[in-house]
Amino acid sequence: MNGQALLLALGLVLIIEGLGPLLFPKKWQLYLAEMSRQPAATLQRLGGGLALVGAVILIIFS
Repeated sequence: MNGQALLLALGLVLIIEGLGPLLFPKKWQLYLAEMSRQPAATLQRLGGGLALVGAVILIIFS
């Protein structure tokens, strides 16, 4: 994977992440408030799981 592909992937992530607050700002606020009430260990497991899935996708398609 070259640098251009990495930048394209980052751009796609930013577009997808920006759609939630752009289209549903009130629901997004409620979602973030609920996430902030979760225990740190739960958020850590969620983040680890997402990072693992992302790494597997990169390995499969690179």
